[in-house]
Amino acid sequence: MAQTVLITGTSSGYGKAMVELFLDRGWNVLATMRRPDPTVFASSSERLKLLPLDVTDTASIDRAITDGIAAFGAIDVLVNNAGIGLASVVEATPNSLMREIFETNTFGVFATCRAIIPQMRRQGHGTIINVTSSVTLGVMPLVAVYAASKCAVEGFTESLSYELGAFDIKARLVEPGYAPTTNLTANGSARMQDVFPEEYGAFTQSCFANMANYPTRYCTEAEVAEATFMAATDESDRIRYPAGADSKLLAELRWSTSEAHYLQKMRDMFGSQR
Repeated sequence: MAQTVLITGTSSGYGKAMVELFLDRGWNVLATMRRPDPTVFASSSERLKLLPLDVTDTASIDRAITDGIAAFGAIDVLVNNAGIGLASVVEATPNSLMREIFETNTFGVFATCRAIIPQMRRQGHGTIINVTSSVTLGVMPLVAVYAASKCAVEGFTESLSYELGAFDIKARLVEPGYAPTTNLTANGSARMQDVFPEEYGAFTQSCFANMANYPTRYCTEAEVAEATFMAATDESDRIRYPAGADSKLLAELRWSTSEAHYLQKMRDMFGSQR
């Protein structure tokens, strides 16, 4: 019997690529987005069901889970992919914008996990995959709020993996590398107004110039989809799945070298311009 995955944020980017890959691999897919649009995907399938889901609305989450179970009998894997990107200077970032980022990137993840866990616990198995970012491995400047929202999910997921292990429920992380059109501009460009004060002009220009000469190739949607599928099907106790060349490089730098070596490498790339 085909397994079923529910994926949030599937209208474009990583989420859309995940839907197409899981379908290709024979899975039932519950593709969710705030306003379902069947034209997003190249073809229809009896194994694909589109559902409305807003991760900031608990009633919406509950309805999607109920409808998904009604459609396919169970939900074996949840992929929390929905998110908002943001680049900004901290002192110029309004509290309201910070809260908006956390409502989607962090509390939205908490809410969907809380909603799905009872169903997975009753069925005796399941996998929860939370999509974060390579910034949790190597934090860049000008993304403090975004990085904080994703780092919170990292700690949450690792703790959750221990908490749910007794019920044969896995909690895992997919950590996509840098991809400018996906990580920061998708769902985030409209928010990046008046968040770069002129006092930071030289520094921000230097940072953006460094990013234009990024040391590795950019992460692709296909790589993130493949990493997510691996996290969904891996029988090991692994928690983290870096996706993309830079994410893998940063994971090695963060976990296999000293703090001093790691910090020096990051400062060489993004250090303050005095």
